[in-house]
Amino acid sequence: MAAKKQNLWSSRFETEPAKILQEFNASIGFDIVMFEQDIAGSIAHSKMLAKQGIISKAESKSIIEGLNSIKAEIAMDPQEWAAERIADEDLHMAIEARLTTLIGDDAKKLHTARSRNDQVATDLRLYLRIQLAQLQEVLKQLRSSLIKRAKTDIDVIMPGYTHLQQAQAISLGHFWMAYQEKFSRDSARLEDALKRINVNPLGSGALAGSTFDIDRNLTTKELGFDSASTNSLDAVSDRDFVLEYEFCLSTIMLHLSQLAEEMIVWNSQEFNYIEISDGFATGSSMMPQKKNPDIPELLRGKAGRVIGVLNALMITVKGLPLSYNKDLQEDKEQLFMANETTIKCVAIATEFINNIKVNKEAMYQAVANSYSAATDIAEYLVKQGLAFRDAYSIVGQIVKYAIEQKKYLKDLSLGELQKFSDKFTKELDLSPEACVDARDVFGGTARKRVREAIKNAQN
Repeated sequence: MAAKKQNLWSSRFETEPAKILQEFNASIGFDIVMFEQDIAGSIAHSKMLAKQGIISKAESKSIIEGLNSIKAEIAMDPQEWAAERIADEDLHMAIEARLTTLIGDDAKKLHTARSRNDQVATDLRLYLRIQLAQLQEVLKQLRSSLIKRAKTDIDVIMPGYTHLQQAQAISLGHFWMAYQEKFSRDSARLEDALKRINVNPLGSGALAGSTFDIDRNLTTKELGFDSASTNSLDAVSDRDFVLEYEFCLSTIMLHLSQLAEEMIVWNSQEFNYIEISDGFATGSSMMPQKKNPDIPELLRGKAGRVIGVLNALMITVKGLPLSYNKDLQEDKEQLFMANETTIKCVAIATEFINNIKVNKEAMYQAVANSYSAATDIAEYLVKQGLAFRDAYSIVGQIVKYAIEQKKYLKDLSLGELQKFSDKFTKELDLSPEACVDARDVFGGTARKRVREAIKNAQN
């Protein structure tokens, strides 16, 4: 006598699945987060089946009422609901099994003309559409905070760096706006990725479509997709949209990590450019004088986790034949983690930026007591008729002289400069403010240009 079947797919099997298979195969523990999307897809599918006369309107109504009841049921405690249904394998089977318990035989008609393959692809796209909107919102808040800081710090003059060596004077506002630009591009990438996410795979079936006269335009409109997928084989196996979304997450985290590194360095006693608010720092268990930048360090650390998710999925899909393979179950759990991590990190970074104190004097002295005006002197000589390379060579000698005399460039007299070239005809204003405002080109650090950039970003 055959053993009792536990799964909706197991009619051709002689025995029930081994317990170890159930545990290893199950995804309901993590795909439960998509329960609202799964139910929305099923409701749309049921409406379409009724419209096409594949099931009756009464059956569709019964199915939809049952699905809405299940939605309310799961919402009370999704994880507990999932834990009680581990034997159902995944979210889709668990909901269908529960629907059968609630409404009886009508539930058995819901899966007509669809497969779990197109069902999960639909759920995932609906889920990412919502998550993308949430991510856009926290990015908007971060960008607003950076713009606000730029307005506040536009007159703070600091050294700009290349190779972590002092290079040229810049406005701190220009620095904040540089990161605003990075996160602006991240937002634009997400907006573009939405075009490829918002495509309806429902109706592709297991891999080849359906023999039923289904209306894919109806489900596309019902679920708010922009269009329907054009190839059933591709639709059920495509995870490009997940890879693209994970690339967006990774790039956001890369930018957060870069910003975090700057804040960590600036917070050190050696730089002393910023002070982290007490509410956003921690202490040492052994050294009472310590004030540790844990938030930026964690932002920097968590970037590796998110980037690893992108790498993992690329490795997973690189050798998969068409169409669906169980390997694709691995696309979700880490995606959910990476998405949640990124949204939290962006929100935390916003609060962190809002609560740092800038040491204006330390920044100003760092650039004032340096040789960062060297290029300004060279460009002055070029304007007096010298070729740039000749001017460059002269200024190199001037820098060497200043170092030997234990002076900074701004401290050199006109007479001292004239020892190196007769092109020096007047005293040069090499103050940090003058050097900053001299770079009055579109995209430059001149405070006038930074104000323009802020206005453009706000608009």
